[in-house]
Amino acid sequence: MNMKNRIAKQTVVGLFFATQPLLAIGQAGLPKYEMTVSKSFYDQIVLLDSIFFDAYNHCKMKVMDSLLSSDLEFYHDKGGFSNSKQQTLDALQQNICGKVTRELLQGSIEVYEIENYGAIQIGFHGFHNNQEKEPDETHFSKFINIWQNDNGQWLLKRIVSLH
Repeated sequence: MNMKNRIAKQTVVGLFFATQPLLAIGQAGLPKYEMTVSKSFYDQIVLLDSIFFDAYNHCKMKVMDSLLSSDLEFYHDKGGFSNSKQQTLDALQQNICGKVTRELLQGSIEVYEIENYGAIQIGFHGFHNNQEKEPDETHFSKFINIWQNDNGQWLLKRIVSLH
């Protein structure tokens, strides 16, 4: 395993273990997410999510391209790892456009500021296969997005999609 893949794997493992206390807290009925960021900061990340996934749902490739970092890392528990923005955009164009729709579980987004960098966004979403006549009930799964604020330009740097 080369160094880049080892670092990528360590990042995913670290994010997984970092979110486990959040799962345990919610399941145990202990305190749930309490917003630690300003409402405007939270709303900014939620807006970015809605813009990105509106583009995802309607195949607006230029919008998705403008929101993805040039050094994007995408971790998918079923599809594997990609560190190519272009490969990710090509896969979205070929496999998602017109075929899949993303649905956000309302109220599930958590936002944590990364000082002098950006934000971590955690939430639950589900996907619908648009090719099915009658879609199944939505199965929601966790996602983690790391957003970087580069002089006012917000970019998705890391995406972790779990199913």
